[in-house]
Amino acid sequence: MLFILKQLLDIILAIYKYLWGNMEYLKIVGGKDISGSVEISGAKNAALPLIACTILGKNEITIGNLPNVVDINTFLKLIKKLGGSFEKDNHTAKINTTTINNTTATYDIVKTMRASILVLGPILARFGHCEVSLPGGCAIGQRPVDLHLKALEQMGAKIEILHGYIRATAPNGLKGAKIVFDKVTVGGTENTVMAAALAHGTTTIINAAKEPEIVQLCEVLANSGVNIQGIGTSKIIIEGTGQKLIDIKPFDVIPDRIEAGTYMCAAAIKNQKLKIDKVVPLHLEAIISKLEEMNFEILQDENSVTILPTNEIKPVNIITTEYPGFPTDMQAQFMALATQANGTSTIDERLFENRFMHVSELLRLGADIHLNGNTATINGKKGTLNGTDVMATDLRASSALVLAALVADGETNIHRIYHLDRGYENLEGKLSKIGADVKRFTE
Repeated sequence: MLFILKQLLDIILAIYKYLWGNMEYLKIVGGKDISGSVEISGAKNAALPLIACTILGKNEITIGNLPNVVDINTFLKLIKKLGGSFEKDNHTAKINTTTINNTTATYDIVKTMRASILVLGPILARFGHCEVSLPGGCAIGQRPVDLHLKALEQMGAKIEILHGYIRATAPNGLKGAKIVFDKVTVGGTENTVMAAALAHGTTTIINAAKEPEIVQLCEVLANSGVNIQGIGTSKIIIEGTGQKLIDIKPFDVIPDRIEAGTYMCAAAIKNQKLKIDKVVPLHLEAIISKLEEMNFEILQDENSVTILPTNEIKPVNIITTEYPGFPTDMQAQFMALATQANGTSTIDERLFENRFMHVSELLRLGADIHLNGNTATINGKKGTLNGTDVMATDLRASSALVLAALVADGETNIHRIYHLDRGYENLEGKLSKIGADVKRFTE
């Protein structure tokens, strides 16, 4: 399966080069010391549903602390294609969706970013109809939207799948309902919360996801006049406005806990002191806990964490699960870190299939990793990692290769870094600032 997926990625890469020209790559020279501090950007995974929720607003909305990453720019383009407008200056955007006159999210945008499905709930709730392209699969496996659609159907929507598009109608508006998710779904919870905000009556979501990104979405809506109870719990109750648009107040996006965790792993894999600024330590508890198991001391204050070096990096056993458990978006980074541990670590991926595609690239660098289904066994300290050419296969896999390259002997060239650019702002600039030798080139 991994071989077939990599072949498909090769074909996509060839088409990309043919249509858009050469691509960029990172050259990292390993062995350089790192020190100082790094500032964390706004959370991509919080910003995307927050941009989608502007569709519910009757006013121009100012969002601060937006990360400068490709996915954010793509979502803003989608807002514009729907008829809205925006002005973006560095990390702040002013978004006006009052002029939206198009209720179709076309394939050309949705195919590049699954999060485009997040416009489904708010458009349907506001206009009573919409068409959104099916997002399909991705490099880390199938992530179907059946739970999104089931929730909307329970709220009175009629759903059809025609010619690759979700066609949803609710001419008399959505109705409040009791939604019980069979399994925890982040995107499904976000879509349902936004749809429920304008629905007629009360919507209760059982087994809701509890990620900080969902908490902020609920808080923004609550601060804008929507009555929401149970924020941050698995049971969320929303009193809908009955299709009445809301006055959304200005807000700043929360810090990116996955970016923060990645730089914490950079300090750990180098076994050197590093301060991570502009974070919410509470959001990092699962990551901090695993680093402490690996024998690192973590200092915390209100807005930062500092990782201190250890005399021995110990192995760790990780099982990915929903928040507040260990995040699937951090398992690749911890796999790279585990190559430097004194012993054998295991990572059990419980949330997505095909999310070990970075293993073959870490093997190219000299790692000792064995796969058995969705469990990876990493034998640490079985020889030094050596720099070579590797390719990124998805966003978080890319960061794992960066971390491994920091400790590898010689030069590592990481190709297909368009994956990195989707979710990490100025990665090479931030790493260079703390002492790493990282440069971007064009192939």
